Amino acid sequence: MIRNVDIGDAKSLADIYNHYVINTIITFDRKPKTVQEFEEKINEITSKFPFFIFEENNEILGYTYGSVWRKKPSYQNTVETTIYLKNGVQGNGIGSQLYNHLIDTLKSKNYHTLIGVMTLPNDASVKLHEKLGFKKVAHFHEVGRKFDQWHDVGFWQLIFD
Repeated sequence: MIRNVDIGDAKSLADIYNHYVINTIITFDRKPKTVQEFEEKINEITSKFPFFIFEENNEILGYTYGSVWRKKPSYQNTVETTIYLKNGVQGNGIGSQLYNHLIDTLKSKNYHTLIGVMTLPNDASVKLHEKLGFKKVAHFHEVGRKFDQWHDVGFWQLIFD
């Protein structure tokens, strides 16, 4: 079931996210986020953008949200999109359902452009974005450093007609 985020979800969301912080290059954060930091994140994002949860059998399996692409007013119709799934549930269609729900919601709110940003390589995220119509528009080499290595970042864009 897909539903709106609730502040009480913060611990589960932090647990999902912190797996990626500790074990992967998918996020450039290096320090796990606290429940309080996630509560603040939920409040900040939901004040302006949709934020959805995928829940099954009372367990949160993933989340997605929109956020500010750039702060200047001319970017107000462009949204950065984010999705994280609980480790181990990838490949079951949850990401597609969840991300499609976000995309449809953002489209209905008359946003024009969505931007997905990912550390590369990230085959699963690339596949998801391209399956849903995003096109690769940029590739920045060695722009982030984590685990004593340089990493690339790619940008995928979806423009609504």
